[in-house]
Amino acid sequence: MEKEVMIWTGAGQIGMAIARRMGYGKKIIVGDNNLENAKITAKIMNDGGFDVVPVEMDLSSRESIRSLITQAQEYGEISMMVNAAGVSPSQAPIERILKVDLYGTAVLLEETGKVIKKGGAGVTISSQSGHRMPALTAEVDELLACTPTEDLLQLDILQPENMKDTLHAYQMAKRCNEKRVMAEAVKWGEKGARINSISPGIIVTPLAMDEFNGPRGDFYKNMFAKCPARRPGTADEVANVAELLMSDKGAFITGADFLIDGGATASYFYGPLKPGA
Repeated sequence: MEKEVMIWTGAGQIGMAIARRMGYGKKIIVGDNNLENAKITAKIMNDGGFDVVPVEMDLSSRESIRSLITQAQEYGEISMMVNAAGVSPSQAPIERILKVDLYGTAVLLEETGKVIKKGGAGVTISSQSGHRMPALTAEVDELLACTPTEDLLQLDILQPENMKDTLHAYQMAKRCNEKRVMAEAVKWGEKGARINSISPGIIVTPLAMDEFNGPRGDFYKNMFAKCPARRPGTADEVANVAELLMSDKGAFITGADFLIDGGATASYFYGPLKPGA
């Protein structure tokens, strides 16, 4: 018997928290660049009564994304998408961050949008980093939103020599995610489906631990010490928002980005985290 299918990329804590909220009764296909990670996550989920199939996939490859979608369609119609894959500023060089977090996310939104079921919904995990940059021009925002996917990495603003460092590349990738979601929401809407993004702040995950122990560790620890919440967040708190966005309660929400960072961005602009404060 065919089931509705969820595709989920990035076999980490945030994706798993969302899949637990929204994946019951569905066939879940979890893709990760590290197949062993996908297998471990699938076992945890399956031991809890879910129906999860692990596959190896590379978010930076259109061919790999299409393969994931094709495998998913063997089980039924795709009704949900959760994109929690990506690399952080401490994990990869500029070129890899742009290829995975920016280009890969754009391709996944595009390819999933071609096959998403009527009434379907998706979320992609962006980052508070996209909110930290100075405002871009309307022209640049439109280029990030609407440039044909295969031409994105050719934009002048995204050339590696125009990036200050890996953090800047990550910020640009996440800003592009938000703009891309807005543009894709129009296309998904033609199929009666919805797509939104969530921009978490510091969420305690293995990826975050890499940042805590990396060259910007003190910066991140200071951030959650001085944000209004006075703590980092949890994957389940991100899943709280995803559950709203992907359920019928979020039926009027599409093309939006939800910042969930304990007020760190507010403090960055108007509080003790403001540069020079």
